Formats: sequence, structure tokens, C-alpha cells
Amino acid sequence: MEEKNSKTTMNMDLTPLIRPYFVKIARRTDCWGDSGKDVQLAQLRSLLSRASGCEVGRRYGFSELAKMKNPYAGFCQRVPMCEYEQLRADVMRMIRGEKDVLWRGRCRNFAQSSGTSGGKSKYIPVTEDSLRRCHYKGAADSVAHYLRANPHSRLFSGKGLVLGGSFANELHLDSGSARVGDLSATLIDRINPLANLFRVPDKRTALLSDWSVKLPALVAASKDAHVTNISGVPSWFLTVAKEIIKARGVETLSEAWPDLEVFFHGGISFEPYREEYRRLTDSSKMHFLENYNASEGFFAVQNNLEDESMLLTIDNDIFYEFIKVGADDALPVPLWELEKGAVYEMLISSSNGLWRYHTGDTVRVYEVSPVKIKVAGRTRCFINAFGEELMEENAERAISAVCSQTGASVVNYTAAPVFAEGNRKGRHQWLVEWGKRPADTLRFSMLLDEELRRLNSDYDAKRTGTIFLDPPEIVDIPAGVFNSWLHSVGNGKLGGQRKVPRLSNDRKIADAVLGILCRLDFSDLEKQ
Repeated sequence: MEEKNSKTTMNMDLTPLIRPYFVKIARRTDCWGDSGKDVQLAQLRSLLSRASGCEVGRRYGFSELAKMKNPYAGFCQRVPMCEYEQLRADVMRMIRGEKDVLWRGRCRNFAQSSGTSGGKSKYIPVTEDSLRRCHYKGAADSVAHYLRANPHSRLFSGKGLVLGGSFANELHLDSGSARVGDLSATLIDRINPLANLFRVPDKRTALLSDWSVKLPALVAASKDAHVTNISGVPSWFLTVAKEIIKARGVETLSEAWPDLEVFFHGGISFEPYREEYRRLTDSSKMHFLENYNASEGFFAVQNNLEDESMLLTIDNDIFYEFIKVGADDALPVPLWELEKGAVYEMLISSSNGLWRYHTGDTVRVYEVSPVKIKVAGRTRCFINAFGEELMEENAERAISAVCSQTGASVVNYTAAPVFAEGNRKGRHQWLVEWGKRPADTLRFSMLLDEELRRLNSDYDAKRTGTIFLDPPEIVDIPAGVFNSWLHSVGNGKLGGQRKVPRLSNDRKIADAVLGILCRLDFSDLEKQ
């Protein structure tokens, strides 16, 4: 069922009627501080039992494990940890229509994901169980915790603008047996029709694949709508927000949508964008809530408006394991053995058929009872070319702090090492697309260096006395260059699910971006 004209506004605020239902959903998490272990073991038993009849279940004896009082020990012994490439052949069988392979039944939806590597795409199964018990449940949890924390909300007096992707895919497949595309496309396509009463744009517009067509269509559908909430990846939504502002002839997003009250965001760190969004919205009523949602699952939600760490969702058809980062030969541990303050790589076993699967994400644990986390970065997103061990978490915090100090804002960036050559030492090169350029880029670079030294002792040691590492270098990147790179690595696909890797330990991405910049510069010279 498609929604009515997006310019039609709701005549009444339904939030007081709907809020008690969502608050009840949020309250179920109150006991997790005491019952986290029991909840997670129950999830593991349920997963093992439901998958016992499929190929992977028969291979590892899931039926027997599910009957154990504590199945975790046996699960660790029998089931090996795995990367996506070890599953690719089985997933392709599922795409071709085979059933009972990694999960029970036939899977008809797959989320295409390149992670942040820009490499060969992954196709994550989106089973009926994971769609209902994880992805949609996670979205409901996010709304529930927000409404519980904000009793004055008028969320359901208007509509939500949800920025999603499309079913464009590298397999060129869109058949009745399987649909492959962005996870957000599946979520929009399969959503309960009642939700369309509170959403903009219509499904056809939301699922357009060509962003040169989609962006103006999004603006046309939403600029005059009564929008109270927005959802999406911060970098991509910023582009849409600025087009909305331009179309309405106003200075801020809150002038275009006076009742806008919350941005549900995820996918990348919000820190580099926080100040720009604050500038574009009414701080007296605007809230920013982070979700940890990925193609593999909806993992965590921010449940406190004053605390940016997120509550790990432990009853969502996922069993979690964690490998401590920086510890030699560290073995996975379950949720109930986490240490506060430590950084871990996260593994999941879930109803999408991923078993002891390396997500590639690292998280920092802020609380253990219940577990609250923040995303620290990707396991492959770091720079350690000179022994500096610079992590994505350090970069995001440093960029955010320096933007706040200088009044600058960043749309996109990536950093890579420049290796020693001749008499010059190695350094980090930061390619930055500005939302608002700082008055002095050299000063920005100096402040960034100082902030990184404050946040990371290894980086500080390598920079001390400039003995091993020269100061960082910033290269201005014009608007559109990062998008051109994303377009190239996506085989012509551009959209809100593609992300620019923040840090790389080699120069593949940086040189590719600079190559695009050089070609643009050359074209400009030819025109003159």
C-alpha cells in the first residue's frame, strides 16, 4: 500500500496513543543487567534448535548441542570461526534457490555489502527470521527507547524521512527466487504497509537506484512534508538535507521542518558530522540517536539521550562472542565475560545463517551490566605503517574535536601513510572534503596532530621530536570526488550503503581518490 501525497500532513498527534506500546517494548531490557547470561544462552539454544535440520546443523550436531544445559562450551569446540569467503559458495547456493543450507528453509533476500573495504561484494542472507526478529525488531527498539526517554515527543504527529538504497546489485539479479540489494531496500520493500502512513517518500521513489534521479525526487517528495524524524547514514543524509534547505530557500533544516525532533543515524561514526547537524537544526528540540545496524544484524541502540554509548540488544536472534583486541592469541569470550573499557572484535551466530562469523567490527565496552558499547572501528581500518597503531576510533574523535575548535565541518575523509622517501620521513596524508573549510588548514593540521597525540600514546611516541614520523599532511578534496570513487568501486552504484574507509594501512584508496582529482584538474585545464 503506497502512502498518500507526501504534502499531506497528519491532522492529529497520535504519539500519546502509540507511546505506551513502545515504552513497554523498551522496559523489557531493564532486567538485562542481571539476566544477560541467561538471555544469551536461551538465544543460542533457540538458534541451534531451529537450524538443526539444515546442512550446517547436521554437520556440527546442533540438535545435540541444543539439549545441553550450557551449550556454549560444546558449540565452541565443534563450530569453527569463519570469515565471509568461507561461506561464499554456500551463500551462492542459497541465492540460486537451495534451501536448508545455512539456515532453515529458502532465503529470498540478500543484502549486498562491501563493508568498508571497497573490495568484492558480500551477499548476506536476510532470512524471514532475521528480518522479523532482528532487523525490524531493532528498528522498533530504537523508537521505543527514544519515546521512553522523551515523554514530550510528538514523533507520530508527522512523518519520517528514511534514506535507503536500492536493489541494484553486482550479480545483476532481481528475480522471483531471490532479490539482492542494499539491506535498507529490503527493509523498505517488506515493511508493514501501516508504517507507510508515517513515512516519506513513497516506495517507488525510495527504491530508485540512480541517485541523479533519486536525489531530486527525494527532495520533491519531502521538502513540504510534515517531517518529525529522519533516518539514515550521516554523510549521505547531509547531502539530502542541504538540497532540502536549498529547495525551501531557508538557512536550516529546522526551518524547513519546524517539528523535526530526532535523527536516528548509523552506518558510520557521527562525530565528524555532529557540529554540522547541530548548526542545521534547532538545538532546543533536536536529538541524535545512534543505532548499530549492519547488513549482518541490528546489534545495539542508544537508550539514553545523555549517553552516546549503545545498549547491546541480546534477545534479537543473535548470539555474540568477542575477541579482545591487542591480546596475543586471545580466544573468543561470551557476553558475560567482557571487561569494561576493553576493545573487542565482535563475532555473531544468528538466524541469517552466519555461525561464529567475524563481523569485521571492533567495539569498546563502556558497561558490562547491561552491556553498553560504542563502535571502535573496523578490524582492517587502521594505520600502523610506522608502529603508530592509529585506530579509526582515534581518528573520528580527533577530527570531531578539531572541527569543534576551528568551526570547520567535514563531509568525508580518508587517511593513508606516505612512506619515507629521500630525506623525508614517513607521514600520514589526510584527504578531506570540507562541509565548512577552516580559516587555516595548516592550523587544523597542527591541532589534529596534537589531538591524535593526546588520544594515542603509540602515535605520540612516533611523533616525539619528529624522529620517526613527520607531521600529518592535509589535502583538500573538492565536493564530488569521494562520490566518484564510491561510484567506481560500486560498479556504477552510488548510495547510502557505501562508505568511505577512514583509515588504510596502504595507499590503494588514497591514490585512487587522488587519481580522480588529477583527472578532474586536467579536465579543468583543458577547458581553460
